[in-house]
Amino acid sequence: MTIKEYIPNELLRPFIKGYKIIESQGELTNRVVPDTSFAIAFRLKGQIAYISNDLKTVLPMTILSGLRKSVRLINYSPETSALIVLFTATGISAFFKQPLYTLFEESVSLDNFFRQSEMAALEDQLSEADDSKSRIAIVEQFFYSKLINTHPDALVAEAINKIHLSNGLIRMKALAGSLFISQDAFEKRFRKVTGTSPKQFSSIIKMKTIIQKGTAASFLDISHNYGFYDQAHFNKDFKIFTGLTPTSFFKSGSYW
Repeated sequence: MTIKEYIPNELLRPFIKGYKIIESQGELTNRVVPDTSFAIAFRLKGQIAYISNDLKTVLPMTILSGLRKSVRLINYSPETSALIVLFTATGISAFFKQPLYTLFEESVSLDNFFRQSEMAALEDQLSEADDSKSRIAIVEQFFYSKLINTHPDALVAEAINKIHLSNGLIRMKALAGSLFISQDAFEKRFRKVTGTSPKQFSSIIKMKTIIQKGTAASFLDISHNYGFYDQAHFNKDFKIFTGLTPTSFFKSGSYW
């Protein structure tokens, strides 16, 4: 598999984190752990499928994936390629009027949001393009046309910054208080912008922090330091997040 990364045009950088062109020569399955970004995948050729309970579900040509608390296993058939658009944490709401929090743990075809004829034309343009930069230019033009809000929510952005600084350990009441907003109003606003609750967002940040720090500390110490009731609770949440026990996951070294 080869992966090439591209930076968005300056106008789109507040909303789109980056692009990836993925090409698989042989069949393979990626383990994708949860992140705080929505993603849209444009399949350029071949076949892509989700694997769950040993069952393979073939994905449509273009798919929008919401945030998750659980791991994804993504299978690429031989000679498959895809263009992945990764949004910033607050970026997805700049392009959609629909309430995207309903997509938590969901992946749906993009033609649920835009006209099927429009999506078919876009897919045809991508298939006819000669190279990756041309395909990215086509996708960027599409997102320019869909941009409905050029001003990211500053309050939600500040909340996200505070969550990152705390490694996901900040309490929601304290977070809302620090932003001078009621907890209920804050949670509704946060969910509308990011597609998930601030508590679930914090849980993703907390688990990603644990993964990034690796196993310098014992799992028992990690469970205490990150607010888990006990190690069994940590092990359970970790397996939901990665699909593996902590020991197996850190030995595998294979994930996104």
